[in-house]
Amino acid sequence: MEKNFKQILQSALPVCGVLFAFLVQIIFQDNPLHPHVEKHYYNVLLLILFGISALLFVISFFQRRLRESLAYKGPFFLGAGVLVGVLNLITAKLALLPVIFFPTYDNILAVFVEQCPLLLKCIGFSFRLLILGVFWGTLAGFATGIFLGFSQKVYYWINPYIKLIGPIPSTAWIPLVLTTFPTPLGASIFIIALAVWFPVQLMTSSGIQNTSKVYFEVSRTLGAGTMFQIFKVAVPAALPNIFQGVFNGICAAFIALMTAEMFGAKYGIGWYISYQKAMMLYSGVYAGLIMIAVFCTVIITALFQIRKRLLNWQKGLIKW
Repeated sequence: MEKNFKQILQSALPVCGVLFAFLVQIIFQDNPLHPHVEKHYYNVLLLILFGISALLFVISFFQRRLRESLAYKGPFFLGAGVLVGVLNLITAKLALLPVIFFPTYDNILAVFVEQCPLLLKCIGFSFRLLILGVFWGTLAGFATGIFLGFSQKVYYWINPYIKLIGPIPSTAWIPLVLTTFPTPLGASIFIIALAVWFPVQLMTSSGIQNTSKVYFEVSRTLGAGTMFQIFKVAVPAALPNIFQGVFNGICAAFIALMTAEMFGAKYGIGWYISYQKAMMLYSGVYAGLIMIAVFCTVIITALFQIRKRLLNWQKGLIKW
């Protein structure tokens, strides 16, 4: 009985967190130093969040798993609500920080509403660049890793050059790449692919080299050819390492993507942040940072869902 009562209290904490943020918003007035907003988008967002959290709290009385989940995450959501409210108090209400660099929540949310078509276009442009760069980088890294991991001769001749070139940040090649490629799009794709290529090839070759030699000897004894040993023995055994390399590559690709878009790109999230910063519109800068956070989280979460399905027999060392 006591345990259930404690779970109920903890399940109500998300509602309390949203309520605290809402009370801070309506009790205290925005500092007049901030630009006036005609529509209070932040109030609407808080009301929506309050309705969702209250509905989940009511449903949790009838769903034990939901109640346990809310009880576990409740303290975090309460802390998040308090943090959002305190930041709102420091920036928008009291203006303790420079107004031009720390806009109100309403000004940031207004960017998403009023510039929605441009933001969607930037997201689509960045997504296309990221997919093409990651695809070619993963393909090149996978092929290079197989050759290095499976052939001692290739490893002997090629690996010293990779050790020399691979650790160089891909963004360091931007001045040379921009003069080599005919279009900024091709240059950006190459920069992203280069960022992905090195960790993928490194983890692929390491995974193949660390595969037990017994597997290759048994398959060879049973008459398996080279291609069978590569794609039926080496690659499946190295899949955990390959996914770790892809994960590291995608993290590096985000950095390369944002940097590449700031040099010659016409659209994209990185271009948008750079443009807003040049115009001294920091509400747009924060909107761009929020887009990056959501964009990266969705991509990496999708990657781990794929990994979970392909490698359900192996939990792995990286958790998301």
